Amino acid sequence: METARQAERQRSAAERRRRELLEAADRVVLRDGPGASMNAIAAEAGITKPILYRHFGDKGGLYRALAKRHTDALLSALRAALDAPADRRARVEATLDTYLAAIEARPQVYRFLMHPADDAAPPSEQGFDVGRHSAPLLRRLGEELATVIAERVDLGADSQVMARIWGHGIVGMMHAAGDWWLGERPCSRAQLVSSLADLLWGRLAAAGDRPGGPGF
Repeated sequence: METARQAERQRSAAERRRRELLEAADRVVLRDGPGASMNAIAAEAGITKPILYRHFGDKGGLYRALAKRHTDALLSALRAALDAPADRRARVEATLDTYLAAIEARPQVYRFLMHPADDAAPPSEQGFDVGRHSAPLLRRLGEELATVIAERVDLGADSQVMARIWGHGIVGMMHAAGDWWLGERPCSRAQLVSSLADLLWGRLAAAGDRPGGPGF
């Protein structure tokens, strides 16, 4: 029994330490964006780089942990927008606005997750090579949105396939339009939300709610 309690205490301590290290990494990412390095994160956490590697394996492991942390928070916010007591058009706009507001509020975090670091820096100081990791992150968002659509919208005989097409298509649109908008700011966020909702609205307005589902 004592051994089990000791193991639980050790597990809790390890989880707490991992959370503290991720919070230190977040602070560096907010400051440095895609240029965040293991050296800088270790210094922020007050540890050596080998200890950081011990917790996350390598830069890719730390990137994946940070990506999951921020994607989980974004998905929670998107689900809240989708569940809001409003009509379908308002919920579509709220969902688009939630995504755009998130990348606008923390642009350095967004750039860290979605943009490769500067390869011109010395190898020891280069940031995270995120180019090969961002696609799985977007796929996860697409699958999550596809699940919501499949549960709520009746798209006919091919509803499951259509839901996945829509889920990944909407995420791709949000990502591409949001990336362009964040860099250039050619219009207000509200105007972008309204324009993207107009683009989506045709078939979505005509589709019925799935019987017995939570509605959309």
